[in-house]
Amino acid sequence: MAEIQAGGGGKGKKGQPKKINVRVDFTPMVDMNMLLLTFFMMCTTLSKPQTMEIAMPAKDNVKQEERSKVADTKAITVLLDANNKLYYYLGKPNYTDFTSLKEATYGGVDDKNSFRSLLNSRNSVAIEKVKALKRSRDRREIKEDYYKEEVKKIRNDKNGEVVIIKPTDKASYQNLIDVLDEVAIAQIGTYAIDDVNKGDQFLIDNLKSKGNLTKNSQIPAAPTTK
Repeated sequence: MAEIQAGGGGKGKKGQPKKINVRVDFTPMVDMNMLLLTFFMMCTTLSKPQTMEIAMPAKDNVKQEERSKVADTKAITVLLDANNKLYYYLGKPNYTDFTSLKEATYGGVDDKNSFRSLLNSRNSVAIEKVKALKRSRDRREIKEDYYKEEVKKIRNDKNGEVVIIKPTDKASYQNLIDVLDEVAIAQIGTYAIDDVNKGDQFLIDNLKSKGNLTKNSQIPAAPTTK
């Protein structure tokens, strides 16, 4: 509140204006600022830390027959290299044919050479099931809890696709995040991050050289199970 005080202690000279001292009291403004601050603290949602679930390879031994079974049917191995390069092969690695390793882009579904198009074609049944559940949820035919539970079952199907991501030392962290996003978009719940072995690096180098390593009989030995 503003308080006006007349100064001078008496009447001024004739013809001269009377001096007035103005003092503004800011105490109510402080109280109002505190109320506004409290209001925003109570109503504003604080940013929550974002986390991402990552499945790391298990340390226990898996039978070679089981690994071969997965590799021959559902396994998609992704190799991430420098300069945002993304390579992949299906099933077991073929060291004698350099064209078995394919290069993909980070584009959308419209790009037939993108990694997303590959996952969509391989996991189209699960994707359509999730879309149907989402439409039912939006129409309020099913509850949110039921929707989440059914989506979880679809993603964790034992007969579903398995993605193994192997980033090289030259790959960027953003490339790994992009691939994990694509796996989530394609409704694939079984995936793992593993190290690049000598055979994987051979596939990359052999593709870059268009099969010269194979011609020179530099084919690596098949990886063994520890």
